[in-house]
Amino acid sequence: MRWGVLLAGLNGLMAVAMGAYAAHGLAAEPHLQTLAERASQYQLLHALALLAADRLAVDGRRLAHAAAALFLGGLVLFCGSLYVRALTGAPLPLPLATPAGGISFMAGWAVLAMAGLGRRN
Repeated sequence: MRWGVLLAGLNGLMAVAMGAYAAHGLAAEPHLQTLAERASQYQLLHALALLAADRLAVDGRRLAHAAAALFLGGLVLFCGSLYVRALTGAPLPLPLATPAGGISFMAGWAVLAMAGLGRRN
């Protein structure tokens, strides 16, 4: 089983579903709608990044596994925190989850770039 492909597919599915919910279910709450739409966009983009990292990992690039883990952390922290806020309207119990997720995304991209530098790193 290819865990990266599975997780990319599930994240893509969830991103589309949450984007549809944001457009229709949160239409009366513009601020919450914006949060859910942003999370959906980032989730969809990073589902594809997770898929790319998985493909590189198949080629023996160990850093690609680290990039995938960082993307997954960003998906949970960044997108998850925005979804919780959009769905509940309540302040987050961990207010630094969103920026930590953003940092995880950036680190994932940096590590993915490093994975492309060498043959098998």
